[in-house]
Amino acid sequence: MPARTTPPPTRHDLFGPPKIHTEKHRLFFALMPDDAVRQRINQTVALLQQQYPELRARWVNPARFHATLNFLGDYPALPADVVAQARSAADSLNASAFAWSLDYAASFRGRQPPCVLRSTVVPDLLQALWQDMNKALSQVALHRHIGRQFTPHITLAYARHELPSAVPITPVTWQLRHFVLIHNVVGQGSYQVLGRWPLSA
Repeated sequence: MPARTTPPPTRHDLFGPPKIHTEKHRLFFALMPDDAVRQRINQTVALLQQQYPELRARWVNPARFHATLNFLGDYPALPADVVAQARSAADSLNASAFAWSLDYAASFRGRQPPCVLRSTVVPDLLQALWQDMNKALSQVALHRHIGRQFTPHITLAYARHELPSAVPITPVTWQLRHFVLIHNVVGQGSYQVLGRWPLSA
């Protein structure tokens, strides 16, 4: 009687079940620069690339420059109910326009430290917009992702190394006249603007 042999392991045994890649739909309120401000930010990026090649950074597409106001969560599909609630919250606001001057670059800590633009002085009206939106989101039951602190910034890159210290830049003054609701399928394409709300003069 021939000896019984053990069959070789299958691919399933070696590598486990096949991975299912699901989409991640992200929603957030943000401030989006106009073309002129976006160009000035990109000029700052060019200078940082020249001065700090050791960052070995993955630089953000200028079309995606933004400052996040309020994060609304990640979802397996675009949630129509959350979009409707977010629109309702935004409709209830009566926020004022303001100027914001971004005057230095810095790094946040992390596995791929983000290189960001920040401001020495955060405008009171920007802080008020964030706080008022948080209150409005709470009233429509979208309070799960509300943060306790607000650190306004624009992400320029995800790097291998951090900037050694804050880097002063030629200030980029930005006149804020509206905010937007953004839908982003993480890792795919550009942002989709789902709504735009003016700031009063």
